[in-house]
Amino acid sequence: MHVPVSPMTGTVAVLGAINVDLVVSGAPLPKPGYTVTGGTFAEHHGGKGGNQAVAAARAAGPDGGVVMIGAVGDDSLGRAALGALGDEDVATYIDVLPGVSTGVALIAVDEHGENQITVARGANARIDPDTVRGGLDDHRPRIVLISIEIPEEAARAAAEWGKGHGVPVVLNPAPMQDWAMDLLPLATYLTPNEGELAMIGQPPAGVVVLETRGPHGVRIHDGEILDVPSPDVEVVDTTGAGDTFNGVFAVAIMDGLSIPEAAARAATASALSVTRPGARGGMPHRSEIDAAMRG
Repeated sequence: MHVPVSPMTGTVAVLGAINVDLVVSGAPLPKPGYTVTGGTFAEHHGGKGGNQAVAAARAAGPDGGVVMIGAVGDDSLGRAALGALGDEDVATYIDVLPGVSTGVALIAVDEHGENQITVARGANARIDPDTVRGGLDDHRPRIVLISIEIPEEAARAAAEWGKGHGVPVVLNPAPMQDWAMDLLPLATYLTPNEGELAMIGQPPAGVVVLETRGPHGVRIHDGEILDVPSPDVEVVDTTGAGDTFNGVFAVAIMDGLSIPEAAARAATASALSVTRPGARGGMPHRSEIDAAMRG
């Protein structure tokens, strides 16, 4: 059953997973077959799609518009996830699926901020391509942001819609899937990390690659290579840093910034995000990004 939870018109459409994150922080990351103790527990809202939508909404500010397209289960976690998106002024075009669980991520974060993540996709594995096309037709976004914790058919529906309507498509190939290679020609911007880019190899001609490199910033591959630095910060939790980059980059491109300017803004926001715990807890608002950009 499709439920359009909010009527707000979005100018950035985000397609991806919506999860609830169950996080243990502060203990060493366990080796296979080992149990570790000493961490603290917290529950957060997450999923790469949900996180990117929140990052975009905060970066866009009160005059911006973001719509999240996806699926949740008809359960308490799903209702809470939709409420959390609404609290961030994210419009939603969501399938609520009876008898299906909402996606869940189990996250361990060590004392240095590094993490391990295991995901049960739940409703995210059943996003309907017709829902994707319906959400895009209804909201008519100016840019489409896709991450791939979702079925190939759903991601392809969004990428083809963007290509067919002359709307830029930002494709975040994370976590990397073999089928994502077939979507690359439909992308305007590709945002892999170093490992994902190594798996991709040479992207199709005409696709701008923004290789995210953690504390080393962003490397832009657009005919020539341009390195964009990231501010030095004290790392607390790297969870959600990539999602912050993608959401902020999409908004910056929509706002008319050049690719290097948009990459610098997104890298700055990503650096700010790792200074606080939680995937969404560290995501900065537009005013914070503006202040950091001014130095």
